[in-house]
Amino acid sequence: MIQLKPISILKNKKHSLSRLTLLFTILFIFSGAAHHPIYVSVTEIEHNAKENTLEISCKIFTGDFEAVLRKNSQLKIDLLAPKDKKAMNALVSNYILQHLKIKVNEKPVTLTFIGYEQNEETIQSYFEVDDVKSVKSMEVQDNILYEYKSEQISIIHVIVDGKRKSTKLNNPEDTFKYNPL
Repeated sequence: MIQLKPISILKNKKHSLSRLTLLFTILFIFSGAAHHPIYVSVTEIEHNAKENTLEISCKIFTGDFEAVLRKNSQLKIDLLAPKDKKAMNALVSNYILQHLKIKVNEKPVTLTFIGYEQNEETIQSYFEVDDVKSVKSMEVQDNILYEYKSEQISIIHVIVDGKRKSTKLNNPEDTFKYNPL
């Protein structure tokens, strides 16, 4: 039978100060005190050739999204446990529609809001565009949360014919031109 001996970080008094310093440094790093937040949203646009639609999802950190919605609304904002789901749907939809514009084959398209859900620490909202038979080109203008933080980043994924093209836009850059060729 193997017996495990307890390990003490302060076992050797000679090295106790350096071990204690190391312990506090590790705790400081993992406590989040030294963590610099990242401000990012992710928009994915996929062409569904079988249904002739674009399927769009926008993933945004919940706290950041609620903070922006609070600035623009007199309502009590709670996306996770809303008292009025219809009002929260309208706020989410309106905000995204103001900050996400898409042109397919050089023509603006109309996004239809499907809904939103909580996904871990994010809110994921869903939209659809009907009657998109083919995608020869696409222009995506995405400035979601740009007014919230100057460090905001937008990551955009476009998937057409199973092929993904992605880009990262740093605030204030807000336009991605997709060309499958």
